[in-house]
Formats: sequence, structure tokens, C-alpha cells
Amino acid sequence: MSDVLIYTVQEVAKILHSSPNYIYSLIDKGYLPAIKLGSIKILKSTLEKFLLENEGKDLSNINDIKKIPTNISNEEDT
Repeated sequence: MSDVLIYTVQEVAKILHSSPNYIYSLIDKGYLPAIKLGSIKILKSTLEKFLLENEGKDLSNINDIKKIPTNISNEEDT
């Protein structure tokens, strides 16, 4: 990761070798905190914390994981 402080959903998906839809699911389920600044963004520090806290866990089937309350809706990035 570089000196960037904030990422788009698409950038996080690329970093994690995942799909944007999966990242939206992580956000929607409350596992990956995000903010909405026109479109949904993830802070670099939040992504790093998410990775450390979830190391060793299997989050591959996110739809079976219980939702954690969040205020961010699953809207398309523009």
C-alpha cells in the first residue's frame, strides 16, 4: 500500500484480489467500516485494521455471516 489515505471500493477490491461486490458485502455486513464522500470510501487505516483483526478467519462466504449494524448502504460507486 502506498501513501494514499483513502480508497474506493474498486481499489480495495484490487488490493484484496476480490470483487467490488464482495467488498460491498463486507461493508454492508459491518465487517469493513466505510464512509460516504460522494461515493463509498475506505480509509487506509481501516483496511489495515480489518486485515489484522480478521487474519486467520474464513470470510469467503460472507452471505452466511451475521450482519453487524452499519449506517452505510450498498450503493454503486460513481
